[in-house]
Amino acid sequence: MSVHEVLDQIRQAMPYISGVTVSGGEATVQFQFVAELFRAIKEREEFVGLTTFIDSNGNAPVEVWKTLAPMTDGIMLDLKALNDPKHIELTGISNSAVLDSIRYLDLIGKLYEVRLLLVPGQNDSDKELIDTAMWLRGINPEMRIKINAFKTHGVRALARQWPEVSDEDLAHYKMLVF
Repeated sequence: MSVHEVLDQIRQAMPYISGVTVSGGEATVQFQFVAELFRAIKEREEFVGLTTFIDSNGNAPVEVWKTLAPMTDGIMLDLKALNDPKHIELTGISNSAVLDSIRYLDLIGKLYEVRLLLVPGQNDSDKELIDTAMWLRGINPEMRIKINAFKTHGVRALARQWPEVSDEDLAHYKMLVF
């Protein structure tokens, strides 16, 4: 779709929305399009009051965030694991860009929240959760942290075999992190 086509859809939805969130796949892969779309939203009187957010896995260089930041109200960013080998095991890539993104976006006031996708037996040990919470709170004691419970619906083949988070697991995670 073109920016013009997306703006037409936003225009039609205006009575029902308060903002626009670009999600994935991964929104930063098309960061130039997102920047153009958000710029158009911010510059046009008809869209005054709409917020612009990005839902991201955080695996983007700081240069991408520098391009997006001026026209973005906030970024919701996923952290799969603070431990780099565990992050590689879960995602296939290092978490170094994700951690850099968290630090940078918090520094410039654009990090809306960090979301922890917790998978039983993979990244949910008490030590991992406490270490992650301490690292995040070390960056910003007021940082908004959200816990997302892993579900198998819509995941790649390998992850379909992982257990889902129970209500008891979720209550335990929240007790440790908050």
